[in-house]
Amino acid sequence: MERIIEEIREDLSRRITVTADRLTARTLAEDPAYAALLGRAGLRERIRLDLRQSVEGLDRALRGLPVELAEARATGALLAGAGLPLASLLRTRRRGGRMVWQTLGEAVAAHDPAALPRLLPAAAVLWDVQDQLTDALSEAYRRTETARRDHERERRTALLDALLDGAGPADGPAAGLGLPERGRFAVVVLAPGASGASGESGSSGSWGSADSADSSGGPLDAPDPFDAKGPRVLWRIRADGETGLVQLGHHPLESVRDVLAPPGARAGVSPVVETPADLARARRLAALALRTATASGGPCTALLDERLPAALVASQAELAGRLRQVVLGPVLALPAEDRRVLLTTLGTWLTCQGSTTYAAQRLYCHRNTVSNRLRRLERLTGRTLSDPAHVVELALAHAAVLQRADDRVNAPIAQAPPAAPAAPTPAGTVRRSPRPPA
Repeated sequence: MERIIEEIREDLSRRITVTADRLTARTLAEDPAYAALLGRAGLRERIRLDLRQSVEGLDRALRGLPVELAEARATGALLAGAGLPLASLLRTRRRGGRMVWQTLGEAVAAHDPAALPRLLPAAAVLWDVQDQLTDALSEAYRRTETARRDHERERRTALLDALLDGAGPADGPAAGLGLPERGRFAVVVLAPGASGASGESGSSGSWGSADSADSSGGPLDAPDPFDAKGPRVLWRIRADGETGLVQLGHHPLESVRDVLAPPGARAGVSPVVETPADLARARRLAALALRTATASGGPCTALLDERLPAALVASQAELAGRLRQVVLGPVLALPAEDRRVLLTTLGTWLTCQGSTTYAAQRLYCHRNTVSNRLRRLERLTGRTLSDPAHVVELALAHAAVLQRADDRVNAPIAQAPPAAPAAPTPAGTVRRSPRPPA
């Protein structure tokens, strides 16, 4: 068979050129990816080289020599770098393989029709050659694409770090991430060990939305327009925790809770900021909000603007310690169980907006029991729950105790049950201190 191919080599070369023209026209007509990335002349030359590789590979295989794969690998790497989809590349190669076999048959028939039966065994050899060339091309393509994606991910991660850390002007990093100069942004900080990204999302620097199955497996190129169902988040994963840059669009800040609901993690959320230059400050405020979401309360998304008193305490560690000691020192000096009962009762009463009746319902005890505990707390602290100024002091001191307990995981301090929507006051019930003012 190799002798026949040698005899028809010149005619086969001319026919391959014509075949390349036909395949080029069909590819440009049916595959817009090629039309967008390569001109007719460039595509024709690329296809002609691919068809030549198949013929030369067949010739070498029939002579017992290994197929040369270097050009196929170079083609895969080149077109991956150009952004041509692998599916388009493989489809054209399959068509090319069929057309090479057809062209080879035409050339043999023109040279010696009686030799056609001897061509049939070469079919299996040609398909094996095609498989080798396609595998080499695909491997090089995927290796190049993986390297490109890794580089792009690292680049986006560096840009995101520059914004969140406030390192230098924000214009360049914001443009690199596809962020507008003005908009509505926020930052989310998750508690250590939590994850707001899923699936392949363990990678940093990719976009996701609240309604997507993979919240961070979005494209690595410029972000698409907002999804109508939720804000978009660019996650950044580091050893000390996970941070999300939220592009809110027209969505309210509260919708961030929907993004964080599936992981069920503790998180702090900054206020809305309007420019990328404000994101470093937003990150600091989100970390402060996280400190108000105490671990003993279970999963919680803390919006800073809803936790300002507790955030004020968290931001002043020295004053918070003084507040604990001055206001609740006698309570903290009690045995562990007494201390837990009084602090839990105070926290529940505060959560229930000063309603002893609702506090009793949530604590599963009689209303008089709650009143007795609160009177004891008043005696110990010297504060009166009918005095708004004293209530503020007790609420801030209670927040300081919870935050300290969160810092010291083994502290035997219980938090009030999670806040519920404010309930209406039952008839005849007045929200007041359990003891009338003196």
